[in-house]
Amino acid sequence: MKTYKYLFILITALAFTSCEDELNVLPEDDQSTEQVFSSEAGAQGALVGVYSFAQQDDVLNGTSTLATEWQADNVDFVGSFPTFNDIRTYETQADNTSIFAIYDDNYEVIGAANNVIAFVPTIEDENFTEEERAQVIAEAKFMRALVYFKLVNLFGQPLQVGGGTTLAVPLVTEPFSISGEANPPRNTVNDIHAQIEQDLTEAIPALTNADNSRATIGAAQLLLARLYLYQERFGEAATLANDAISNDEFVLATNYTFYNTQSTEFFFTLVNTPADGQDSGQGFSGLTNPAPAGRGDAPFSDNLIEAYQEEAGDLRFTLTQTGTSASGEDRLFTSKFPDGNTNSDNAPVLRVTEAYLTRAEANFRNGSTIGAAPLDDINDLRDRANLPPLGALTLDQILNERRKELAFEGQRRMDLLRNGLNLRRPGMPNEAESAPGQNKTILPIPAREVDLSGLEQNPGY
Repeated sequence: MKTYKYLFILITALAFTSCEDELNVLPEDDQSTEQVFSSEAGAQGALVGVYSFAQQDDVLNGTSTLATEWQADNVDFVGSFPTFNDIRTYETQADNTSIFAIYDDNYEVIGAANNVIAFVPTIEDENFTEEERAQVIAEAKFMRALVYFKLVNLFGQPLQVGGGTTLAVPLVTEPFSISGEANPPRNTVNDIHAQIEQDLTEAIPALTNADNSRATIGAAQLLLARLYLYQERFGEAATLANDAISNDEFVLATNYTFYNTQSTEFFFTLVNTPADGQDSGQGFSGLTNPAPAGRGDAPFSDNLIEAYQEEAGDLRFTLTQTGTSASGEDRLFTSKFPDGNTNSDNAPVLRVTEAYLTRAEANFRNGSTIGAAPLDDINDLRDRANLPPLGALTLDQILNERRKELAFEGQRRMDLLRNGLNLRRPGMPNEAESAPGQNKTILPIPAREVDLSGLEQNPGY
C-alpha cells in the first residue's frame, strides 16, 4: 500500500486546498480533480488513498480506540498527555486538541471516500468495467460507513438516550464542488445510522472476500450486524452476524496467535508496516507497550485484571506483558500490539470472534437461535479460552465474554452505554459522571468547528 499512499498524497495535494473559513471536513476542489478521476488507475489510487487516510492513528490505528477504553473501565491512562488524561477524568473541554485531531482526521477519510463515490461513475475509460467500478465504490462506501460509525459513537449519545434524536455530527456525503454546502449542520444519531445502513446495504453485493486488508463482504455484514445490535434490531443483527460467519473464507481462529497477521480470523484488518501505518507514537503500539520500547501510557485497569482472574486458566489473559509504565511503575500491558519499536502492528478492525459474540447476544435478546444457540456460541469461545462450558447463560455473562475477548479493541464503551450501564464500575473514579446520558460520556464538537461553522455544541461543553 505504501507506493499508492504516497502517490495519492501527491495527487490530493494538487487536487485539494484547505479553506479555513469553511467546515474543515469539506476540501475545496479545483480542476485537478478531473485529472485524478480520469482513468481506472486514478480511481484505484484514490481508493487506496481512502485506506491510507484511515491509517492515521486518530482513525483506525489506535488513538481514538484506546481513548474509549480508558474512558470506560478496561484501561488506565498514566501518560503525560493532558488531553488524553482529561478524557479519562471526565474533565474534557471543547478546545481539546486531541479531540480536534480525531474529528478532523476521520473527516479526511470521509472526504476522500466521497470523492471516490461521486467521481468514479464519471470516468471515461472503456477498460474500467462496471463490475470494477462497482467494487471501488462499494469499498469507499464501506469505509465511509465505518468511519461514520466511529464518529456517531464518539460525538453523539447512544440510541438508548433520546431515541436517536440527539445531535451527532454533520452528514457529508458529497464533495463540496457538488453539494455547494460549506457549513452543514449536525445531523441526528438516527440520520447517521440511516446513512451507515444505506452505505453497507449498497456495498455488500459488490464486495468480495478476496483481500481482508480491504473491505470484504464479511466485514460489511458484521459492521451492519453491529449497527443493528446497537439499534436493538436483534433478529436482523443475528441474521447479519450469521451471514458473516457463513462466509467460507473466514473462520474462528483456534488460538490467539492471529494478532498482527492477515489470519482468516479477520474480516478486515488494517495492515501496517514500519514505513506505512501508525505514525505518531499515540496509536496501538506506542500507547500499549511499556517503556522504553513504547510510551507505557495505557496499562490494564485493576478492574479488567480482576475480570480475567475470576476464572483460572483463561488463555486470553496470557496476551499480556509486564513492564515500566509512563509513571514509572511496573504495570500489566496487553501484548496484542507488541511492536513498540517500529509501531507496525496491524489494526484489528472486524473479526470473526465479534460475529460470534454479536450472534449470541442478538439471539439471546431476541429469543431465537439463528445460526446457533447463544449458549453454543459463547461456549465455543470459552473452549478456545480453556474455560469450562456454561450450563446456562445470562446477558451479563455475554457482556463479560465480549469484554474479555475484545479488550483494547474499542468495543467496551458502547457495550456499556447501549445497555444502560455506567462506564466505570463501583469504586472507580468518576463513576457518577460515567452514567449513560451524562454530558461527558460523549466528546465535544471541537471549538474550532463551532467557531468557524456555527455547529451546535454538545451539552456540558
